Amino acid sequence: MSEPTSDSLPDPLARIAGLPGVSDAVAETRALVDKLLGHRILRRRSSDVSMESSLRGACASAALEGAEVSMDEIRDGHVYDTRIKGALRVSSELGTLVDTWPKAPRQALARMHTLVAADAVAGDALGRPRMAGERVEDPLELGPAPEPAVALARLEGLYALLGARTSVPALVTSALVHGELMSIRPFGWGDGLVARAAERLTLVERGLDPKSLVTSELGHQTLKDEYAPALRGYMGGTPEGVAAWVVYCCRAVRAGAQDSLATCEALKRG
Repeated sequence: MSEPTSDSLPDPLARIAGLPGVSDAVAETRALVDKLLGHRILRRRSSDVSMESSLRGACASAALEGAEVSMDEIRDGHVYDTRIKGALRVSSELGTLVDTWPKAPRQALARMHTLVAADAVAGDALGRPRMAGERVEDPLELGPAPEPAVALARLEGLYALLGARTSVPALVTSALVHGELMSIRPFGWGDGLVARAAERLTLVERGLDPKSLVTSELGHQTLKDEYAPALRGYMGGTPEGVAAWVVYCCRAVRAGAQDSLATCEALKRG
């Protein structure tokens, strides 16, 4: 009997894509994102929408870490909190990581953490997984994180999934990336900022949102009362919990797309 080839092996994400409720949530979200991508204002001002989405996403992601900052303060350059500075840095550089993400996810993730935590942790901790005894921040109160050796093994599994060929929707892959990074909390500081940036990067790289218009981070802030409970369900590992997490992430992306549609309409009105 011949050995199975990589093309004949089952898609490891297909089972998740087939869970109850997932396909409907993906289809509904895809329809709204397509509506956003087809907005007439993008013919002239897609870069403006992308920039606004980047700023609003960074502000929302930092707020989920406990930072208190307004969009007016960000636009005026009055930013002092390490969390918002890190969120802005990683948001501004996501475009440079699109090609690296599927080919060298370890390198891309290390870069994201370096950008996020540059002002917050010691230089030798930037971009490397946490070690035994190092503190793990838990702003969402998810509970204890896995031991470093377990976290590292799960990271390797995530890297393998990102490098594999998959036919599942980008929304499923991005939800898994987000959920795994939040479950693992690989770095100990800034993991939420990294996880939400990685989710957005996956949506861009996998083609759902190629111009990075969707403010997915703001979607999570909009649904913040559901965010941690959905994550705990995912961390439980049951099919129901994983399905509910993917459906929740689809809703967050829809909320982010709706926010960007509002930006398009505002630009259209002048």
